[in-house]
Formats: sequence, structure tokens, C-alpha cells
Amino acid sequence: MSDSAPVILITGCSSGIGAHCAHALQRRGWRVFASARKTDDAVRLREAGLEAVQLDVDDETSIDQAFDELLNATAGRLDAVFNNAGYGQPGAVEDLPRDAMRAQFETNLFGVQAVIRRALPVFRRQGHGRIIMHSSLLGFVAMPYRGAYNASKFALEGLSDTLRQELTGTGIRVSLIQTGPITSRFRDNAETMFHRWIDRDASAHRSSYEAIAHRLAGNGDTPFCLGPEAVERKLVHALEARRPKARYHVTTPSHIFKLARWLLPAKWLDRFLLAATASERRRDSA
Repeated sequence: MSDSAPVILITGCSSGIGAHCAHALQRRGWRVFASARKTDDAVRLREAGLEAVQLDVDDETSIDQAFDELLNATAGRLDAVFNNAGYGQPGAVEDLPRDAMRAQFETNLFGVQAVIRRALPVFRRQGHGRIIMHSSLLGFVAMPYRGAYNASKFALEGLSDTLRQELTGTGIRVSLIQTGPITSRFRDNAETMFHRWIDRDASAHRSSYEAIAHRLAGNGDTPFCLGPEAVERKLVHALEARRPKARYHVTTPSHIFKLARWLLPAKWLDRFLLAATASERRRDSA
């Protein structure tokens, strides 16, 4: 890899969007440091031809060690960060233990901010940098049984907007990629967290949880689902365009819900979103 190649760190590359985008950017001439939470996954990424570091966004020491390794390898250069690591915690708001909420925010928000804090001194010294946040359509509209994830992504959107304003005039640009359903292991990870934290039998929502468990187990198609290459296209623009956008929408639902949020009053928007999720909910008899 040429010393002049731009350098990017991507979090959450063990599979799905992160892994796909890491390989795609490497083919475009980027020097990609793909990170994964588990050491075995980092080894597997290296075996696939990527430069890889072990990085757990929930662990400050892990973040520091990954940045030290990366910057030593690049003589202090870093041009972009794609904050892709994250997961979704299903469950009704009233059923979410505090530890489940805390874990959701550690990964989806606090870990992102910790990575940014390590990257920004490098970007400021260079006079340029790109920060790309992997958000969601659930960062601007809310849906039932996704309260923890909704809250973390709404918070990420606010953090990103503030950061973009604070960095005005520095040469450092901040963009959000707001995805809808993308082929990945997202549903598998959500299923794990659902069974870990939610006591279905003790819940007033137990009948609805039957439908949610059925969906998380992979039963039924996800409408409008796209492959990770749809995210790749937006990521490339956010990284390489002279004037990157503040927000990129990926998948038809992201565009539709953006329009609905803008046009509809809250009461009608709630009805629209409840209708959109009706197939995964059941009226409780309790």
C-alpha cells in the first residue's frame, strides 16, 4: 500500500456492513484498518487481506491500544473514521433493565464518542478528516419495542449535529448514514440481546413478544432489504466528495419515513408507524 493512500479506521468489521465496506474501500485504494471486538475476528480479517486491529468500543483501554497500533503503523496518519459498530436491543421500554439500557448506550453512543475523541487530535493536526456515523431511520422516527435502540440513535444524531457545528471551518466533516433494513447479522445479534435481557413470561407484552421472537429468529422476509453495497455507495460519497452531505438515506423505508416525519403531525405519524409494524405485534389478552 502506498504511503500516500488515505487511511480509514472502520469499527465493527467482524461481518456484514463493516466487513463489506472494508474490502470495498481497500479496492478503491484506501488503506483500511478494519477493527473487531474479538481477537479471533481481527485475526480472520488479517487472513482475508486487511490490516486489522482488535477494538472493543465498550473498552477505553482497547480503543487506546487500537489507535496506538494504527498510528504507529501509519506514521501518525488517519484521514477518516467510519463508526459502524453497534447493535439493537429489542424490548418494551417498561421491560428494559437499566443494565440493558446502559449496555446499549455504551456501544452505540459512548463508544462512538470515545473513538472520535482519539481521532480528532490527528484530524486537527492534519487540517482535515472525515467522521462517518452509522445511524438508522430509527434515529429520526420511533417504533415500538425498539426503545433502547431508538434512544441511542436519536442521541447519536444529536451528538453528530453538535459535532458538525463545532467543527465548522476546521476541514473536518461529519456525516450520518441513516440505513433501513440491510443484509447483515443485525437481527442475529438483536435476538441474542432479546433473550439475554427480556423476561417474556413476566411481561404485559408477552403476546407481542411471540411475534418479535418469530421475526428475530429469521422467520419471514424483511421488506425493502438491500445488500451492504447500498451503504458502501453512500460511504464512498461521504468520504470522497468535496462537499459531503450531512445525512445519507439508505433503503426505501428511510426515504419514506423521512418524508412522513416531515409531513405528518405526531398523531398521524404514530398511526403510520404502528401500521408499518403491525405484523410483528399482537394485541395482548392480559
